[in-house]
Amino acid sequence: MLPAHAYPEFKKYDNLVGNYGSAWWRQKEEFEKFGGAILMTSNCLVPPSESYLDRLFTTGPVSWPGAQHIADVPEGQQKDFTPVIEKALASASPEELETGTIPVGFAHAAVLSVADKVIEAIQSGAVKRFVVMAGCDGRKKKRGYYSDVAQELPQDSIILTAGCAKYRYNKLDLGDIGGIPRVLDAGQCNDSYSLVVVALKLAEALGVENINDLPIAYDIAWYEQKAVLVLLALLHLGVKRIRLGPELPAFLSPNVAKVLVEKFDLRPIATVEEDVESITALR
Repeated sequence: MLPAHAYPEFKKYDNLVGNYGSAWWRQKEEFEKFGGAILMTSNCLVPPSESYLDRLFTTGPVSWPGAQHIADVPEGQQKDFTPVIEKALASASPEELETGTIPVGFAHAAVLSVADKVIEAIQSGAVKRFVVMAGCDGRKKKRGYYSDVAQELPQDSIILTAGCAKYRYNKLDLGDIGGIPRVLDAGQCNDSYSLVVVALKLAEALGVENINDLPIAYDIAWYEQKAVLVLLALLHLGVKRIRLGPELPAFLSPNVAKVLVEKFDLRPIATVEEDVESITALR
């Protein structure tokens, strides 16, 4: 629900109080503590524990044996979420996991509405570079790389993010640059196009003809199909020097990998120190 809290239409609902939990792979522990009704709408479902299976609901492309499925309906009609609502009303209150605030809602419309402020920050030297750290999160300890990069980046850097990779750094106290948060969260994986729109508009505003001449580095965290689609979209636009991690996808045959390296300078992530040094060189 984290990205949904940024939708203007939802701001009028006082009962939408905040984000609960973190990345998809922590759901068994966090769903247990949540205590309420859970509606899964995407494929990011971990095999559920029996202890909360009776309050787990699915809809759309995802389902699970024993979980009640909210059926699709003909176009123009509304799904019946009555069972979810009834379970929520009968459930206990969630256990508190943490407190604080997370800035969200920085899709292209929001960023471009303050484009003059962003351009001014770039021209004054307050912002020297952007880092696109979008994509997926996962269990592997190596994904701590993204937390470390976020913390080691110079204070004049801004992170553009989308997808659950954000949970590696969106709760860190990275501050802001002249009122611009140093983590600009566009939303879900599907919202990665917003980051592309921002890059293209930046190029236009700065008079840069080639998107690769912008001070933008790309550190994409991949896990499954959606993050691969983000990568393909970037390649289609001719974006080069993309780092992909924690490791390159196994389905990249040696020949395909060779083409991507030679044509697009696709590269695996290296050490935090090496990559931060490379990113810092962008101006």
